[in-house]
Amino acid sequence: MGNLSSSSFLGVVPLSDPYAALQMLAAGAILATDLLIGAAIIGIFYLLIGGRVFCSWVCPINMITDAAAYLRNVLDIDRNQKRQPATRYMRYWVLVLSLIISAVMGITAFEFISPISMVHRGIVFGLGFGWAAMLIIFLFDLFVLKNGWCGHLCPLGGFYSLLGKFSLIRVKHTVENCTACMKCKTVCPERQVLHMIDKESLPVLSGECTNCARCIEVCDDNALGFSIRELAKNKKTGE
Repeated sequence: MGNLSSSSFLGVVPLSDPYAALQMLAAGAILATDLLIGAAIIGIFYLLIGGRVFCSWVCPINMITDAAAYLRNVLDIDRNQKRQPATRYMRYWVLVLSLIISAVMGITAFEFISPISMVHRGIVFGLGFGWAAMLIIFLFDLFVLKNGWCGHLCPLGGFYSLLGKFSLIRVKHTVENCTACMKCKTVCPERQVLHMIDKESLPVLSGECTNCARCIEVCDDNALGFSIRELAKNKKTGE
């Protein structure tokens, strides 16, 4: 019961968005015990399995941005674009700015305008203004910036990227099996995290990896697969 910001499992276990809780704290709110427990549960969950798993497997905006990316590829919009015209660090600046605005104005700044919440409520109760949010993000990703919302602007993605830096479940690259076909980099929405492809055997340690498994799915060489962070480390060092 509930939504992506606050809900309960079986009517007993509270679940809360830790980023929303941070905004509430910044705004000066006194958080209820259930909300704190729920934020801790969700935070620990994504800390263990990979923070941005939320982005690839849970967030409803992912359907919209995937559709834009597919159409962008069909229309070959990226042909003359050698590099992205914006930095992926923008999402972290938006994250910090949202907390500052929350503190100054006494509101949960991002939750107030969050297209994620709009689309999720729209799916459940009817879209309303959710259509406008969906259209804006779709057109932005299609014509302005590839993976623009999820990969560059979304502060929630930035928050889960920070958690993901410490997560246990990682994509692991085995260089001995790699034939450098680069299919993985073609499908990856955060291709900068695959810097080790055809170079060395390493797990993907960047928190910006969404653990979406697209790279694993397209790899015909069995060079990519999920692994546990410590086991991958021990194997590499021979411990």
